[in-house]
Amino acid sequence: MFLNTDTKYIWLNGKFQPFNDTNIHLLSHTLHYGLGVFEGLRAYETNDGGAIFRLQEHTSRLFNAAKKINLDIPLSAKEVNQIQIDTMIKNNLKEGYIRPIIFLGNESMGLRAKDLVSVNVAIACWEWPSYMDPKAKKEGISIVKSPFKQYENPLYSNNKIIGTYVNSILALHDAIDKEADEALLLDKNGFISEGSGENIFIVKDSILYTPRTDFCLNGITRQSVIEIAGRMDIPIQEKDLTYDDMLDADEAFFSGTAVEITPITILDKKPIGNGLRGKITEKLQSKYSEIVSGQDSNYDHWLTRL
Repeated sequence: MFLNTDTKYIWLNGKFQPFNDTNIHLLSHTLHYGLGVFEGLRAYETNDGGAIFRLQEHTSRLFNAAKKINLDIPLSAKEVNQIQIDTMIKNNLKEGYIRPIIFLGNESMGLRAKDLVSVNVAIACWEWPSYMDPKAKKEGISIVKSPFKQYENPLYSNNKIIGTYVNSILALHDAIDKEADEALLLDKNGFISEGSGENIFIVKDSILYTPRTDFCLNGITRQSVIEIAGRMDIPIQEKDLTYDDMLDADEAFFSGTAVEITPITILDKKPIGNGLRGKITEKLQSKYSEIVSGQDSNYDHWLTRL
């Protein structure tokens, strides 16, 4: 995944360090207990140079998640935004993936984290050619219903908290073992939740549907798709969706920072619709690509230029 690391840098607690030499202590509290938060952002090359997609919204979610688990980030949101920009520039990247992470230090060990004095901030970025095979954007991917349920606690499913992603890893590995590309997770009530790290949309009779966010992440790409669809006069509803709803759908796709908009064409070895990328999915993909590459001025406020 990581390219040209000999010439890359990671920002950690106030200074840039060589990508391959940036380390944390073995007894860092977050490594053992998972109390920390992170974000994932993308930057894209435009005619005016590189631009980070929805930087403000991602950083706001990072701070909100930290607040919910009582982590005081020792920087302002404005500072974290600027460091992300600086890290991209330092690494000579116009496009790439950005990973801010907030984690506790190594002053003590145990569940009592009250005496830990250091809250660490790191920001890395790297080239990100494609999370999945590029042809998946056109041909779609296969998914299987996971035996793992999405978290019952909305705190875990609605925030990017480090220790809560074990469930997603197990679900994805199970799907891969079953020769599928991704997993479909249900919530505790048996409704569709999300993929291992993506939100889900389906299309039925030209109406776009997506699960409510009681037990799934209200992804920033998800929010973007909803707004884009509205501006394109594509009817959209948030509602509880069943497994049968997805089997009966005309189209389906994942959304997320990594996958962007990726069609889902097979569910448990059964085709969704005609088994091909649908027309509405293709329209949304095309508009999304225009937006992130700076080709639609109506969405310039979503881009932060480097």
